[in-house]
Amino acid sequence: MKNNLITSILMTAITTLLLGFAYPLAVTGVAQAFFPEKANGQLIRFNGQVVGSRIIGQPFTAPGYFHSRPSAAGSGYDAANSGGSNLGPTNQKLIERVNADTAQLHKENPTAPIPVDLVTTSGSGLDPDISPASALFQVPRVAKERGIDQGRLQQLVTEHIRPRQFGLLGEPSVNVLELNLALTNKTP
Repeated sequence: MKNNLITSILMTAITTLLLGFAYPLAVTGVAQAFFPEKANGQLIRFNGQVVGSRIIGQPFTAPGYFHSRPSAAGSGYDAANSGGSNLGPTNQKLIERVNADTAQLHKENPTAPIPVDLVTTSGSGLDPDISPASALFQVPRVAKERGIDQGRLQQLVTEHIRPRQFGLLGEPSVNVLELNLALTNKTP
């Protein structure tokens, strides 16, 4: 019995040291050595200041900027409350919100079909990307607000479209923060 107790205490101590300290330190060290950008959250800097991350969305509401997709995370893009709304497709609250968002977007661009990701939330509520169709849908509003040519703005959106990963995984997307920063650089 005494030997079993000593063995279990030693195994607990050894596995705690190996799996609780040594392994996480080794993985962190490798990540910092070979992938420091990704290991540190893919931070985006603008004029020397950290303004966000490539992998965490944030809200943009000013009419002169491209807007992110709606967020169900807390009060909107709250990383501490990441998650979807869990509202099913027949839930009246979801239907009312989507209808209200659709009506607002029809005022903004009455002739264009509304891309679905401008009225639906992502699974995490923190999606930093929108579809190219969503970015192009917003071009008339942003161009009007900033007083710039729509063709020039469409070209800026096209330059920021990320293709499918490896040519086949995922969908083409536009990072809203990166697009808005490029917009700010080109048209203050």
